[in-house]
Amino acid sequence: MRVGRRHDNTEAALALRSPQLDEFRANKTRKWELRDIFGCVVEFSGDQHGSRFIQQKLETATSEEKQTVFDEIVPDNTLQLIQDVFGNYVIQKLFEHGTQVQKTVLANTMEGHILPLSLQMYGCRVVQKAVEFILPEQQATFVKELDPHVLKCVKDANGNHVIQKLIERVSPDRLGFVNSFRGNVYDLSTHPYGCRVLQRCFEHLPEDQTRPLMDELHKYMINLMQDQFGNYVVQFVLEQGKPQDRAQVISKLRGQMLNMARHKFASNVCEKALITAGAEERRILIEEIITPKADGVSPIVSMMKDQFANYVLQRALTVADADQKEMLINKIRPQLVTMRRYSSAYSKHLISIERLLERSCSKPSDKPADYPSISQTN
Repeated sequence: MRVGRRHDNTEAALALRSPQLDEFRANKTRKWELRDIFGCVVEFSGDQHGSRFIQQKLETATSEEKQTVFDEIVPDNTLQLIQDVFGNYVIQKLFEHGTQVQKTVLANTMEGHILPLSLQMYGCRVVQKAVEFILPEQQATFVKELDPHVLKCVKDANGNHVIQKLIERVSPDRLGFVNSFRGNVYDLSTHPYGCRVLQRCFEHLPEDQTRPLMDELHKYMINLMQDQFGNYVVQFVLEQGKPQDRAQVISKLRGQMLNMARHKFASNVCEKALITAGAEERRILIEEIITPKADGVSPIVSMMKDQFANYVLQRALTVADADQKEMLINKIRPQLVTMRRYSSAYSKHLISIERLLERSCSKPSDKPADYPSISQTN
């Protein structure tokens, strides 16, 4: 080994590189093969260019070449490379292209370290990849190691991805840790990572595991609609939940459409409800938007002026039945005229509403689905 050149004079340490790696980095004209780096596989794996070279070659390597690469890495250098910024990609490729025996041995070297690897930036990627390619018995071993620490993993920037992968790939009967989510549904729903894990549960697990979680979710629905992360869980229920759960969410919106439409996060739920509701449910929600309040306040006027509710009003225009659409247009148009006349700042969203009306009038035969999607960006 010799001292490599310093790329930055402010660096405190000098990089040590073998002559093979130095030549590899310098000689771009030579056609390199895997056999040319045997004896230096670990070093190459930890180098940006060397790692990329090994990844590419492993995809088409012979069984003998793969075994040589494998033997240089496993077991002594496995954990080091798993947690390396470049080395982790080589380990992932071994899981993708190795034999089943190699994958099993590779996973064996990880056992006893699954928790720290799952919480590490690069290690979590390898754990996820391993889960995809190892046998069910080893998947169960991974789950067992994480079981006592599952809530810590769920709330970790790296660990949550591992938990999501386990929920997606492992047989539900092996996922006993899901029981620990009970009593924590509100906490998980309002967490930036927990809300993702909860959605994966509803997406992949059977009814007997998700029903207690869903029933708990319904208790907090109004609060979750207004939460910056919880609103995504509610939208997921509206999009992919069972009909009775979707109906229960929509029922919570009835009588609350104006209030929720004016809320930064709940307005997203209102839009999603208008899209996913059944025909009769949708008519009831839109009727609530059309009908003046007891105090004479027009929800439509309030929504037109509001930075969030205006998107809900636009969505209502695109999904309403013909008769309700006509009622909406007849109430919106005179308000636009008034607002244009007396407002010095004729805002962008009012222009959007105006264009939507023009489109509705110029294409009276269009179905709601023909209108372009209007999405709210928070």
